[in-house]
Parts: sequence; structure tokens; C-alpha cells
Amino acid sequence: MFVRLKLSLLRNGLKGSSKRKAAYFGSLALALLVGLGLALGLSALRGHAHGGTVVVLLAAVLALGWAFMPLLFPAGDETLDPSRLVMLPLRPRPLVRALLASSLIGIGPLFTVCVAVGSVVAVARGAAGTAAAVVAVPLLLLGCVTLARAVATANVRLLTSRKGRDLALLSGIVIAIGAQLANFAGQRLMETGGLAQLQPAGAVVRWLPPATAVGMVDSASRGAYATAAAQLALTLAGLALLVWLWERSLTRVMVTPDGSTVAAQASSERGSAGGGLWGLLPGGRTGATMQRTLRYVVRDPKTKAAWVSSLALGLIIPVFNALQGNGSIYLVCFGTGMLGLQMYNQFGQDTSAFWMVAQTISTTRDAYEELRARAYALALITVPYTVLVTAATAAVVPDWRAFPAGLGVALAVMGSMMCTGALASARFPYSIPTDGAFKSVAPGQAGLAWAGMAGGLLASLVLSGPVIGLAIWFEVARMESAFWLLLPLGAAWGAAAAWGGVRLAAPRVARQLPEILQAVSKG
Repeated sequence: MFVRLKLSLLRNGLKGSSKRKAAYFGSLALALLVGLGLALGLSALRGHAHGGTVVVLLAAVLALGWAFMPLLFPAGDETLDPSRLVMLPLRPRPLVRALLASSLIGIGPLFTVCVAVGSVVAVARGAAGTAAAVVAVPLLLLGCVTLARAVATANVRLLTSRKGRDLALLSGIVIAIGAQLANFAGQRLMETGGLAQLQPAGAVVRWLPPATAVGMVDSASRGAYATAAAQLALTLAGLALLVWLWERSLTRVMVTPDGSTVAAQASSERGSAGGGLWGLLPGGRTGATMQRTLRYVVRDPKTKAAWVSSLALGLIIPVFNALQGNGSIYLVCFGTGMLGLQMYNQFGQDTSAFWMVAQTISTTRDAYEELRARAYALALITVPYTVLVTAATAAVVPDWRAFPAGLGVALAVMGSMMCTGALASARFPYSIPTDGAFKSVAPGQAGLAWAGMAGGLLASLVLSGPVIGLAIWFEVARMESAFWLLLPLGAAWGAAAAWGGVRLAAPRVARQLPEILQAVSKG
């Protein structure tokens, strides 16, 4: 029955929507293409000295992907939420079997079968290896699917909450950062001896279920029958443990009331008290605006995604380039520039709720204090972050002599971008849609967004040009003793630029409140 329900969900989800059909069948074709390509590539490792290590590690990575994908894409499968079955008279153990059977239908299981077949072909030799391979493929598939179900059921409250939607929005960032890490790891691997460096990790992972299923095939092919039997036992034990944990989580979900409303109310009451770290902010309009801006960073999914991507990439680019041997202390300015972009379109993140902010602005002084407080909130995060990233880069390069110069230039760039960001927010406001995870500009306003960012970036380079030119002069002339002059100079230059930008933008904000509200309310 559950298998028929899963097929009905797939069939009905494709009805009446050509876009859904195209997306589904395109994903299916891509999964088959990549899966078959991986299977052929793994099969080519047959007879390779380190083939067993590679396929075992790949099986572990595949299992990790199954474990985390439900958290990153909670809306990808309607059957991940067992709380929809609460009102049905179903016992946990038959329900586990039914859900497991229905979970074997889909693109993910098909891709896993392709990878599993290629993995066992790479290491299976002889009658014993072939027999072990026949058993290993379904065991690896069952282990991955059960792991995904156990994780999804244990976090079902998270997946159906606002935090779960935030995770879905951040999934692209996580994948991008993971790709950077994988690229760096691959380069380091090739530089330090190739696949032989994976041998210690493979020796450990082959004893961790469900990768033990592939390790069992390798052991049986080499004639280590006792080792293969032990790995088979570990695979079965791990699968039984996952099923037991899944059943316990399922029982708890089916009988426990959802207390999210009570928890949210309690959290709201705690937050409204204004205590904790919020009490350290200044009073009046400045503190209230700073708190609102910082809460956007924590609560608004798109603002959070922009901040997380900027913070992550701003650390990865300079530090990883330094680890690869071609880094520079001045690459910190890349992360500083990404963080400076958060000052752009300040009123767009308010969306149509900007009318409440507009009601509190009646003079140029009010507009100045509003923009100044938003700049303060940005600086509260970016300045300590820039100091830490600069110090980390200087330690990895290593080039501590250039630390004050790099930090001074980064602070000058940051202040310049705050200046141009305040002006762009006043002159080029645009709406940020709330209905699409990957839409950051409302239709018809892309020109405004590009004009503000492109013009702002060029103007920021011009504003911070004197400090950058002075740093280049000191580097070329090897005036290392003068590097310390750039730190106070860059900090003062950035602060003055930010102050000037806020002062220049405030009169236009005070005059153009209705136009700004109309521009940011189109999403």
C-alpha cells in the first residue's frame, strides 16, 4: 500500500505542470548519467592497488550524503514527514517496514544502486568476492536509505519549522563551501603522494557501517574470510541499530504533541524582555535599529544566507590560498568586500514593512540616525571578523610584518563600501521577493540592483584608492617599518568615508520616503 502511495505521489505531483515534469525527468536523466559514469569509472579501478580504499571512502561519503540531504532539502520528499500519518491506526514496526519499502523508490536509490554496483565491480574477484558483492549492493542501499529515514524522523520538528526552511535556503551555500573544501583536498592529495595518502583513512572507514558492506567484498576477494564475516556482521548490526533508532524516533513523533507554538511563545517572551546581550546596545533609536538589523541577520532566511556565504567565503578564499602557497595578506579585502555588500539595499530587506520605519523619520537627523545605526550593526560584526581573518591569514602565509598593512587596507575598503552602500540604499532601493529561495531582486528591478552594486564597487575602489596606493608604494619600496602607519590610517579613512556616506545619503532618504517604500514593496 505504501509503495502504491509513493507512486501516486510521484504521478500526481507531475500532473498539470510541464515545469515539474521537465525538472523531474531532467533530474532523473542527470542522476542516471552521473551514476552510470561513476559506475564505469569505478569499474576501471579493478585491479588497482588502491581501488579498495577509494570505493570504501566513496561509500562512506555516499552515506553521509544520505544522512544530510534530508536536512538540507526538507521539502524534496513529502514522505519524510511521518507526523502526517499520526491519525492512522498504524503500529511502529509495520510502519517502519512500509516506509522503508516506499523509500526504495526514487532518483536517490537509483543513483545509489549505480554507485554500489560500480564499487563492488571494482573490488570483486573470484567466487567469494562475487557472492559478497551480490549481498553488499542491497545492504549498502538499505543502510543509506535507513540512515536517511532515521535522521529525518529524529529531526522532523526541525524539517517542518522555520529553521528547516532556513536550512533549505542555506543548502546551496553548504554545497558551495563543500565544493571548495573538496577542491582544496584534491589538490593537496595530488601534491602529497596521490591515492596512497588515503590508505590510513580507508583502513578505518572500512570498519564503519554501511561502508563495511563494500569492505566486505574487498576482504572476501583477498581471501580474508574472517575479516569479511566480521564486516558482514558489523553491516547487519549497524542496519539493525538504525532500524531500532528509527522505530524509537517514529514512536516518539507519533505520540508526542507538537509544542512548537508554546516554545515560540516562550522564546518571544524571553526576547521581548530586552535582556542579555541586547542590553549592551546603546539606548534610543540607535540601539533599537541595531537590534532590528541584527535580528534580520539571525531570523530572515535570505539575509542569513547572504551573511553566511559572505562570512564563509571571506574566510575560505584568503586562508585556503595561503595554505596552497599562493596567498597574500591583501586577499582579506575579498571577504571585506563581500561583507560590505550587506550595506547595500538596506531598506529592501524591510520589504513592505518599511512603512513602519518611514513613520519614525520626519527629519534629516532621523534619517541620519537610522542609517548610522544600520552601519553600526554591520561594523559590529565585520570589524572583529576582519581582524580575525587577517590574523589567520598572516599566521598561515606566514607574513606578520604585513598584518597592519593588510588590516588597514581592509578597514579602508570596508568604510568605503559602507559609504557607497548608504548612498546606493538611498538612490537605488529595490524589492527582495519573499516567495523564492533564489530570487533576490523583484522582476523589473534588476537594473536598479546592478546599477547600485556596480557603481558602488567602482566608487569604493576610488575612495579607498589612496590607502591601497600607499600600501603598494610601501611594498615596492620595502618600507616594512612604515606598515604600521597603514593600520590607524586605514581605520580613520574607513570611518571617515562611512560617516560621509551616511551624511550624504540621509537628506535623500528623508525626502524620498514614499518613493523608497514603493520601490521596496514590489516583491
